[in-house]
Amino acid sequence: MFTVVLIFCGVGTAFYTATLLATIIVEGGLHQRFEKRRATRMLEDIKDHFILCGYGRIGSIIAADLHQQGVPFVVIERNPQRLRDAMERRWPGLEADASREEVLATAGIHRARGLIAAVGTDAENVFTVLTARVMRPDLFIIARVESDDAEHKLRRAGADRVISPYQIGANHMVQTALRPAVVDFVHLATSSERLDLSMEQVHIREDSALANHSIVDAGIRQRFGVIVVGIKRAGGAMEFNPPPEAMMRAGDELVVLGRTDSVKALEKDKGVVA
Repeated sequence: MFTVVLIFCGVGTAFYTATLLATIIVEGGLHQRFEKRRATRMLEDIKDHFILCGYGRIGSIIAADLHQQGVPFVVIERNPQRLRDAMERRWPGLEADASREEVLATAGIHRARGLIAAVGTDAENVFTVLTARVMRPDLFIIARVESDDAEHKLRRAGADRVISPYQIGANHMVQTALRPAVVDFVHLATSSERLDLSMEQVHIREDSALANHSIVDAGIRQRFGVIVVGIKRAGGAMEFNPPPEAMMRAGDELVVLGRTDSVKALEKDKGVVA
């Protein structure tokens, strides 16, 4: 009798387990659990990345461009459907309010390269920028703005750059109408569509072999095959089309144009491609 009861219990347990497993698989729960675990691991491991706050029309374009250029990022979006769209592309993300400290901490703000605030309203962007600036005083922060009167608020909150998609779009259309060849050239030089040509920003470090040398003495064009089209000084001033005798100093940012492999060769002299 005991053996019969034991057999029935074993069969019942096995049947229940099989039913539960089938239910999880059918309802997609198992896949969701695996995806959640994968996303958690990605958030724990990611570094030198951008935190993208908002995955609407602007945010989704930013994400696609960052992905195309091989730049790691984390999406923070409150709308579950939008976040699902991002995570279906296997991009790490959080369904949360980007203005909360614990959310930014989970997104790895202390390991991040920068933050892009592109959520729905100017007010939300102000709070997000303010929180991020308090947590990381040295973080590079870019914010989207819609209304003109919100620009100074975003700057006071701590944004390094404030960008209006409408203003940029209008200026681009005017430039295209008046100088189409120039616009085409700049587009090719700054986009990833032409992998053999790139315009990059190169940071001169303290231990760089380029520091304290002129452009001509360092042999920038001869050694690396790139053209220095501008130098942004550590103090903030920008020099366009600098002369060959222009000195390069630690903390400067070189704007260079050349083949992608030539630009990367600068890294070997301890210039850092930003």
